[in-house]
Amino acid sequence: MDQNQELAVAQLRRAVHNLGSSTETYGDITLTRFLIARSFNIDKTAKMFVQWRDWRASFVPLNSIPESEIPDELNGEKIFLQGLSRKGHPLLICKANKHFPSKDALQFKKFVVHLLDKTIASGFRGKEIGNEKLIAILDLQQIGYKNVDARGLITCFQFLQAYYPERLAKCYLLHMPGLFVRVWRLVSRFIEKATLEKIVIVTNEEEREEFIREVGEEVLPEEYGGKAKLILVQDVELQPLTE
Repeated sequence: MDQNQELAVAQLRRAVHNLGSSTETYGDITLTRFLIARSFNIDKTAKMFVQWRDWRASFVPLNSIPESEIPDELNGEKIFLQGLSRKGHPLLICKANKHFPSKDALQFKKFVVHLLDKTIASGFRGKEIGNEKLIAILDLQQIGYKNVDARGLITCFQFLQAYYPERLAKCYLLHMPGLFVRVWRLVSRFIEKATLEKIVIVTNEEEREEFIREVGEEVLPEEYGGKAKLILVQDVELQPLTE
């Protein structure tokens, strides 16, 4: 970090303390993520950080969402966790044609948190640094109207923006059909500009080749131009963290 960032982090720690919360157990790199998300505005960042801490304490009291709380979503077998990309980012894949709008909004929100937490943790190399990012692929091939879930997609991006700042490296949308274009226009209204800039809609062969280069053949499943096999998220075992 440069001197300006160090100063901003110090100011953030004081601002969070003044709001009655604490940054004691969080490193400078983690706090810098929040600062970047709020353009280094100290007051806005402090408010965001305190809201995140309060949300985490109430929504994820065990610091993780156990699989036993999200059985319906896991049974859909629609999410895959593939390992690390060429730049070291864990790769999460969603097959939208296996998704159906949830009848249990709370379970779906817990599912989103479970996926984001597990994906990010799969990028830890022995311990958390604080700046780990993920790559997501939303595969829209063979979706029908029954699979369309604008509310669910908005929830995913809102959680990313509010509770996982600067955790998204890239999000690729593949095989977007005409029926989804209007849905995406609606969803994108709820996505911040900084997040939209990380979303790539792959529409032609040149973009597909760039997508394969960026992610890496070793981690991409064969059906997307890579060499790997699909791995269900529930079949992935995380390595224990070191102190």
